[in-house]
Amino acid sequence: MSMPPTERAAASVDPKLLEILVCPLTKTTLEYDAARQELISRQAKLAYPIRDGIPIMLPEEARRLD
Repeated sequence: MSMPPTERAAASVDPKLLEILVCPLTKTTLEYDAARQELISRQAKLAYPIRDGIPIMLPEEARRLD
């Protein structure tokens, strides 16, 4: 039994994409949090969401890290 396309896409992000993405504010590398489906910018203290396998790289959409 296969997963619906949206679930399959949400379960993984292209590793090559993760290699080239940087924080739009600090231009630093990001950490991938697979459990929360987020890209973490330690320097900016933001977590960018990944929705349906697509990173949302907008600071206003990011969650603040404490």
